[in-house]
Amino acid sequence: MNSIKKLASNWLKLAFTFMLLGTVSLQGIAQQYDLLIKGGHLMDAKNNIDEPMDIAIIGDKIALVQKTIAADLASEVIDASGLYVSPGLVDIHTHNFYGLDPRGQYSSGYSAIHPDGYTLPFGVTTVVDTGGSGWRNFVQFKEQVIDRVRTRVLVMLNIVGHGMKGSLYEQNLEDMDPKMTALIAKQFPDYIVGVKVAHFSGHQWQQIDRLVKAGEMADIPVMVDFGGANPALSLETLFMEKLRPGDIYTHIFGGGGPGREALVDATGELRPFIKAAQERGIIYDVGHGGSSFQFKHAIPSIQQGIKPNTISTDSHLSSIMSGMKNMNNVMSKFLNIGMNLQEVITASTWTPAQVIKRPELGHLSEGATADIAIFNVLEGEFGFTEKTGIGKMTGKYKIENELTVLSGKVVWDLNGLTAPMWDE
Repeated sequence: MNSIKKLASNWLKLAFTFMLLGTVSLQGIAQQYDLLIKGGHLMDAKNNIDEPMDIAIIGDKIALVQKTIAADLASEVIDASGLYVSPGLVDIHTHNFYGLDPRGQYSSGYSAIHPDGYTLPFGVTTVVDTGGSGWRNFVQFKEQVIDRVRTRVLVMLNIVGHGMKGSLYEQNLEDMDPKMTALIAKQFPDYIVGVKVAHFSGHQWQQIDRLVKAGEMADIPVMVDFGGANPALSLETLFMEKLRPGDIYTHIFGGGGPGREALVDATGELRPFIKAAQERGIIYDVGHGGSSFQFKHAIPSIQQGIKPNTISTDSHLSSIMSGMKNMNNVMSKFLNIGMNLQEVITASTWTPAQVIKRPELGHLSEGATADIAIFNVLEGEFGFTEKTGIGKMTGKYKIENELTVLSGKVVWDLNGLTAPMWDE
């Protein structure tokens, strides 16, 4: 009898164990997502989404995007009701090769900035450093900065081997080596997405020819900051003869002085070739910077049908303290001067990702890396300047980033969307 009782007891324990295991298993199945963003208005140009949708994340990937996903399926839920949800922003003109070289400027110098504090709080998850390093010091940049920060940092090599160390270095045609630039670009394809020339002064075209040669050899786009010449070099020649479709002209709303032509003439009329160049495939990039954006060029250009392909900051130590400020501020300007919200988001996500040939970025497809920005569009009366103390305009709308997800992890939460109340 005792043996029967013991056997029955063992069976009961075993049954109870299986019951517990079944409960744990069911709970595991129930909470199949790590993070769920519910109720937000998704804006995803690649997938033609502009409506409320939910996003579920497993690990560092987007697992599911659909109209409604049950909250009890996720370990953590973010209520994005009343907010917009977009891919992580892609800023293709920045300066992040910071360092302690007193003569380095944007190449391991004091003028460049650590990216994380000026990217993630504003929904930017990917940046492109444009020209800080050249073929001679890219590896230093990678080890010193890229490998040590959270923001995804990609690179356009400077055609000058020493990078953007200042005017004297950037005038050196002998250091503009297409072969060496292309070799380094091919050696580090996961990081290098283009080649740039900047700040060259003079009337020759050798700097542009060497730039484009490097781009051809490495099969990557080039970016031109046109430098200066008096009288100014021809934008028409640059756009229609020198650059290839897919190449990038930055600071599109700068110029207008004796050294560089603007897109519009002195009366505010578009130069006759500007539309044809964009139709040909020349990429117009904002590259706001500290002094490379003027309302008198931007507003009439947009009114006459020229909108930037890509919105970027040209962030560096002085621009973040002047009229540029941050990516959200630059985007807000365009929201107030003639671009709608979908256009602004597209020019800050999917289009720049395509321009730098990184189609895995800038969208919210299932299976994509979970880089996400959750933001608000405030309404009121806001002021925007070209640079500190110069060129103010007022606008009704201002974009404010609320929360940033980088590779599936919340890295910025402005108002505590992910935090419980302290007394609960």
